[in-house]
Amino acid sequence: MGATLSNLTENPNGAAAAAGPGLGDIPESCVACVFMNLTPPEICNLARLNRAFRGAASSDSVWEAKLPPNYQHLLSLLFPLERYEGLSKKDIFAVLSRSVPFDDEGNKVVWLDRVTGGVCMAVSAKAMVITGIDDRRYWSWVPTEESRMAWKANHQLHQIEHNGRV
Repeated sequence: MGATLSNLTENPNGAAAAAGPGLGDIPESCVACVFMNLTPPEICNLARLNRAFRGAASSDSVWEAKLPPNYQHLLSLLFPLERYEGLSKKDIFAVLSRSVPFDDEGNKVVWLDRVTGGVCMAVSAKAMVITGIDDRRYWSWVPTEESRMAWKANHQLHQIEHNGRV
């Protein structure tokens, strides 16, 4: 919308004036510099405006700034090398933005926050050592689709002591 409107100007007689510079004339490198200060959802929305914005939104330098400093270590822990070897930084951000289990049972997941790029983690109650968890008088496991985990723990205790290891 902005690119089209910036080229539509009228002279006082009501006739369309010669098209002047528009958003599409901004160099891709300048757009990329602006994108460095935006959030990933904002970058993706602006990429739909025109070709220069789309090119800047695909730049590795823009997306590397959005990835956490330890993203290569995360990739090596979560995936085999073949899975991410030829991916662009934008594609790596997309892969890491989805929940990725990092244990054999799927009780621990990690992902990147799509706005801040921060590393997030969820640990299921099944992956923790919780006092009294094997006592069926106080605990029940209920299947759920409301959570990242397949099961949730319902408990009837007033105090919980739990320990976990990541």
